[in-house]
Amino acid sequence: MNTKTVMLPLLVLGLVVVGYSSGYSQALGSPKLAGKPPVIANFYAVEKVRYGDPLRVYIAAEDPDGDMLRIAVSVGQHAYGGYTTDWTYLKAGDQKSFKGYLQWNTMSSHTNILPDWMRVTVKVSVFDKTGNESNEVMMPVMFSSFGVSYPPPPAPFDQKDIRRLGYIIVNLYNPYKDTDRNRKAELFLFPQ
Repeated sequence: MNTKTVMLPLLVLGLVVVGYSSGYSQALGSPKLAGKPPVIANFYAVEKVRYGDPLRVYIAAEDPDGDMLRIAVSVGQHAYGGYTTDWTYLKAGDQKSFKGYLQWNTMSSHTNILPDWMRVTVKVSVFDKTGNESNEVMMPVMFSSFGVSYPPPPAPFDQKDIRRLGYIIVNLYNPYKDTDRNRKAELFLFPQ
């Protein structure tokens, strides 16, 4: 049997299947484009924290469709790089709107000390059930052991009903102390 005789019908069949499935998904609408994305209306975190102290990342978000699902937090560290995204799933009552904080216990199991003035950037966004992502907000944070004070959060986070939404699980590395081996191990276990 001639290979051209077998390959040509298979090629045509493949094109028909791809064309049909593409047309079918367009007719139904792409689920990632369905609905409106959530919106982060307010956010706040202190700009300076003592290493080992808990950091509260305040966030208020709303979704016109009422189908928010989870919060994404990614941390980038100066002189080191990015860490794996941390996810916090929302409770059933928080799908339309929520206001609260994520708590990051900054003491790391990977290092007992961070250099003073170490900087990180905390990026936060919210995803809904269909995959729509909200606006992304960025908060710079510097670690310092000198002159750290924690003022009360501004409105709308200055009320007594502010609750913890979850925890941020990111263990920082000391970028100036034996990080090559640790970084390779982290990238192997949690590829980005």
